Amino acid sequence: MEGTVDEYYPSRGRVVLHIDMNAFYCSVHEADEPEKYKGIPTAVAGSVELRKGVIVTCSYAARRLGVSTGMTVSQGLKKCPELVVIQPDFHLYRKYSRAFMDIAYSYSPLLQAVSIDECYLDITGSRQFGTPLDIAREIQTRIREELGLPCSIGIAPNKLLAKMASDMKKPNGLTVLRIRDVPEILWGRPCQEMFGIGRKTAEKLKKLQIHTIGQLAAADENMLVQRFGIAGSWMKQAANGLDDSPVKDDREKNKSVGHTTTLPKDLTDIQDIHRVFLNLADQVTRRLRRQRMMAQTVQITIRTPDMRTITRSKSLETVTDRMDEVYREACDLYHKHWKSERPVRLLGITLQNLVDKEDSALQLDLFDYSEQPKKEALTKTMDLLRDKFGEGAVLTAGMLTEDPSALIRNHKIRGTSLQRDFLKEPGE
Repeated sequence: MEGTVDEYYPSRGRVVLHIDMNAFYCSVHEADEPEKYKGIPTAVAGSVELRKGVIVTCSYAARRLGVSTGMTVSQGLKKCPELVVIQPDFHLYRKYSRAFMDIAYSYSPLLQAVSIDECYLDITGSRQFGTPLDIAREIQTRIREELGLPCSIGIAPNKLLAKMASDMKKPNGLTVLRIRDVPEILWGRPCQEMFGIGRKTAEKLKKLQIHTIGQLAAADENMLVQRFGIAGSWMKQAANGLDDSPVKDDREKNKSVGHTTTLPKDLTDIQDIHRVFLNLADQVTRRLRRQRMMAQTVQITIRTPDMRTITRSKSLETVTDRMDEVYREACDLYHKHWKSERPVRLLGITLQNLVDKEDSALQLDLFDYSEQPKKEALTKTMDLLRDKFGEGAVLTAGMLTEDPSALIRNHKIRGTSLQRDFLKEPGE
């Protein structure tokens, strides 16, 4: 599978790497404090003291002893009494994430991060560094020697096959998967093993007597489109190893989301200030959710009538996209850093240190896994109502500037206040 430079760099086509860090959170702790964690069974989970936390990842030493992702801490300790359970440190994880992506980025500017521990790298134009195998080996070696982290790398002509290749050998795997390899390597596997096909879709395919990737590759495309819509066409293409989606360079993705408002008059009344912050928190978190991002830091901006501007910020223990949490932090910052009798002309909220929602879902589960689904369902319902009926469809009591019953009578709102239970004043 070594190949030549010309074989890997055809006149047309691409070469894509998928770099997947192995047992990333545990590996980071082992690299950062080898004297404490090297070679021993570890797991990262929340609520360690209550033994209720969910294990997000575990070291390969722990996996060999029966521990697996998704177990509670108590279940993991039953499997492996010597298991060392570590509280998460997302600042540390981001530090190592940036470091391994910086190494990859030095071989091609076409880097697309898809989570905190994996990325695609288009090296079609990186011939000067050698063959794709040379580049993959060098990246893998540098990540291991410079950062102390293991990773698996898939090499393929597209993102789909690169992703599937990186999953084939862990830890420290290096796998090439060409189009011509697809029939031999993939077609005998169940459909659910195809990246992008979940359990429910695989069950629907079984009802059509399509059990393997090979059967999916040979299926009638019109029939698949009738049953699955445009996804049916994609599934057939994927089963044949075809994927033309580009590697998008997103390293310059938005690093903050903010909104400010110049007030119609100078304000000093604290209830008016709270109402403005509530509206600002609602606007910025809604934009955040649309981008499927989460924020670690809340910053407020205050401008005085004489145009003096100050900013104050706070980093949160966990990331958030929820209006009520941003509102409370903004109000707390205001009370801590501003004397209530001093007038303000402008107020703003900016959310910083953004991460993809997919990357942060596990972090939320660590600290609030029992309540989070209910809260997310409520927020999703409110967003859907407002998407369908307009921004005024759902308001909180604190957003209203006149008698709520009068607004309802005048049809200025079309929904009930689903959020009112969240609107306690800061400190309550």
